[in-house]
Amino acid sequence: MSNLEANLRSDITKGNNNILRKQGMVPGIVYGGKDKNELISVSKKHLKILLDKENFLSNVLKIKINGKEINVLPREVSYDVVSDEPIHIDFLRMVEGRKIVIEIPVRFINNEKSPGLKRGGVLNIVRRKVELKCPTEGIPKELVVDLDGLDIGASVKISAIKLPENVLPTITGRDFVIATVAAPTIVKEPEKPAEETAETAEGAEGEAPKEGEQATTADDAKKPEAEKDKKEATKDKKEAAPEKK
Repeated sequence: MSNLEANLRSDITKGNNNILRKQGMVPGIVYGGKDKNELISVSKKHLKILLDKENFLSNVLKIKINGKEINVLPREVSYDVVSDEPIHIDFLRMVEGRKIVIEIPVRFINNEKSPGLKRGGVLNIVRRKVELKCPTEGIPKELVVDLDGLDIGASVKISAIKLPENVLPTITGRDFVIATVAAPTIVKEPEKPAEETAETAEGAEGEAPKEGEQATTADDAKKPEAEKDKKEATKDKKEAAPEKK
């Protein structure tokens, strides 16, 4: 459990909050339970270290306010729209016996022992987090999904995950899916259209002649016949012409 130091603040004006931010502090509030809300400020430097940790919003922290330690759960962090720096944070006071709704991350193990993944299957993650209703003193850090033995087409449902005592999913009435092992996607090359095939064939018939050869056209093919007809016509004229005296 991580620790965080906090100071009480009495001035809640916008101007005072801006002064705190310039001093490297982040205004915040602690609420929940029978105790009254407490306005606090925390070090931005220390807060950013915690924010960089995985699943910050689902981890219980121990916060020390003027020497008094209490367990809290981060519920919301506000960021500056330009600098993306944290400018405000809300903490929920943990009260024993109370139940809260919280999103818990899912972690997958034994990927290398899944026959489906070994054969090229793909792990299709449907839910990376699951919303649970659980007691404040029994919040799980994560939900573990064991992929050992899962083949292509197999699915993991919420019923396959062992939940701690008194912890229930907020979705009731159905056994919803957490992940599946899907078959690999094979991309086929598109077939060439018939028009393109016909054009290719026509192009092959009308190929250019090789070097040193002369292209033969339809007119060239008719030239010998024309010459023959011309000679025969001349011969006929000579035979038909009368003899000169």
